[in-house]
Amino acid sequence: CTHQQQSPTKHRYPSLHKSRGPCRASGTTTSRSQTVQPFSDEDASIETLSHCSSFSDAMSVADEGGEAGEETAQEDLQYKLNVFIDSTVDKSAKTRQGALDGLKAAMATRILYEFISDRRMTITDSIERCLKKGKGQEQCAAASLACLLCIQLGSGVESEEVFKTLKPIFKNILLDGAANIQTRQACATSLGLCTLVVEDDILDVYATMESFESLFMRSYVKEDGSRPSLNPQTTLLHTNALISWALLLTICTGSQVKAVTRKHLPKLPRLLENDDVNMRIAAGETIALLFELARDMDPVSPLCDKLNSLATDCNKHRAKTVKRKQRSVFRDVLKAVEERDFQTETIRFSTERMTIDSWVRKRTYDAFREFVGSGMNYHLQANEFIRGVFELGPPVLVDTATLKSMKISRFERHLYNAAAFKARTKARNKFRDKRVDVGEF
Repeated sequence: CTHQQQSPTKHRYPSLHKSRGPCRASGTTTSRSQTVQPFSDEDASIETLSHCSSFSDAMSVADEGGEAGEETAQEDLQYKLNVFIDSTVDKSAKTRQGALDGLKAAMATRILYEFISDRRMTITDSIERCLKKGKGQEQCAAASLACLLCIQLGSGVESEEVFKTLKPIFKNILLDGAANIQTRQACATSLGLCTLVVEDDILDVYATMESFESLFMRSYVKEDGSRPSLNPQTTLLHTNALISWALLLTICTGSQVKAVTRKHLPKLPRLLENDDVNMRIAAGETIALLFELARDMDPVSPLCDKLNSLATDCNKHRAKTVKRKQRSVFRDVLKAVEERDFQTETIRFSTERMTIDSWVRKRTYDAFREFVGSGMNYHLQANEFIRGVFELGPPVLVDTATLKSMKISRFERHLYNAAAFKARTKARNKFRDKRVDVGEF
């Protein structure tokens, strides 16, 4: 994720940009002998949601039954995934929604490259159909699934085929003022990450960034000094566009970063006055990112004053949680602008650890975590593409016995929590005891 100069057509992850082999099949045949019967409209949603809620059952079987249990679990998982894929073309919108959510949950928490590679175009066709003909939540789920599909396939020919089909649809929805606003928000986020993972030509990256600019620039203060009047949903769309734009900024060339800085840095600070806290935070983090990438910039006093006021905000009209979140972020942003410093964070997963030591790395990490959620640590451990992005090297093999020895048992955890609770209670009771002389303090 380190910012580097690069040629317009050279991929930023050259060691990862390769085909993993030809596609062996494109169908969705099941791994079991029986055929999956199509769902009726009456029981479709119940059946699909049942599969979706129980797909994790297959994961726990392997730990209980050794190799035989692992093989059975794999068969069960593949069977359920095939049911999900078949159900994405069902007549029932609720069934399609459940199937998309099931596939999302599986891809976020497991490495399914072999299974997905064989069926990538079938899944892509389903995503395309749901984006074009679905509504609202179904379109949002399809957009998220597209990102997870690219994360699973990594940066190569297979994901390029997927993105080639979906990119025009994403852009059309994103820039269509009449489209569902939640769908446009989801497409803004998904288009950004898919471009980061897949896009080869840096000129195409710039073109996508211009699409994002055409949206969030509408939140800029006008030339006469007035602020545009936008509803919360439109502001969220502009916020998502700004975040995705900043994500792609992390892979731009030095000359492009300088051009972007000259164009946007005079106007970005005015977004810090926006009524929406998420827009203020997105603008602040983008400013910090620009100062990190354009190393020769000097902080300007008015900007530092504005960041300082947000870092110490005591506005009574704002909720405590909002103020707490905002102050935490802007303390780090102010430090980045004034001192060129970053608050380092360590991510631990399995037997490894990764350091988030820059705004570039933070923006990239947050983008992936947005889609894989609680499965981020698992992907950091096992996903070759994500490990390549964060320069973690090949996956580290850890045997089951070692992992079990590292885990604290439930009984030991209970004893530890009980002891900690007892010690905390004793310490507090010392100050609660009415017999304590106040003069002692």
